Amino acid sequence: MGVWLSLNAALLIAAYLLGSIPTGYALGKWMLGIDIREVGSGSTGATNVLRTLGKGPGLAVLLVDVLKGVSAIALIRYIYSLEFTSQLAIGAHLENTATVIPWMATLAGLFAVLGHSKSIWLGFTGGKSVATSLGVLLGLYWPVGLGTFGIFGIVFALSRIVSLSSIVGSISVSGLMFALHQPLAYVLFGLAGGVFVIVRHRSNIQRLLNGTEPKIGQKLETAASD
Repeated sequence: MGVWLSLNAALLIAAYLLGSIPTGYALGKWMLGIDIREVGSGSTGATNVLRTLGKGPGLAVLLVDVLKGVSAIALIRYIYSLEFTSQLAIGAHLENTATVIPWMATLAGLFAVLGHSKSIWLGFTGGKSVATSLGVLLGLYWPVGLGTFGIFGIVFALSRIVSLSSIVGSISVSGLMFALHQPLAYVLFGLAGGVFVIVRHRSNIQRLLNGTEPKIGQKLETAASD
């Protein structure tokens, strides 16, 4: 049982470290020698990189941040596919690792999302976890990931506001998981992840209510999204 718990703890730490890779910060330092936390919105995510460094760097950060979420889930699935993991499960008196995988994948996803927004490499600062959350969804069940991205795209096309699109997309996740008959763990991830993303967008929500949230392409002095 002790080895089994140690393995799972190591996997969750690895998921957090994957999520905490400071993509936007590193790119800002490499390209312009700036700390991206001190410009634009102060976020290390793709939206602030887009506004600060341009479309190419913004897209690169977006893709890498999505990949961080996908990788956290892929790591869980790979380790649990190995024979020695099944042997450890037997030693821990678990009849079937397949029943454990959804819960471990969910926890790993949450740790990756936490790592992105509270990176150990950046003094526990970071982005708003939208792109990494999308990566986690694609790793858990890709139709929900694509569905969420589609909802984001529709809202963005209508509003041109990234934060509003992110919030609406995050709210839709648990409903999509439930409608597509996914495991309870995935539904709970949708709820927990949605709440986390909304909390991270508190200032954006206030600006939305005040009618002052900038649309994409507009300059800003305070945070927008991710």
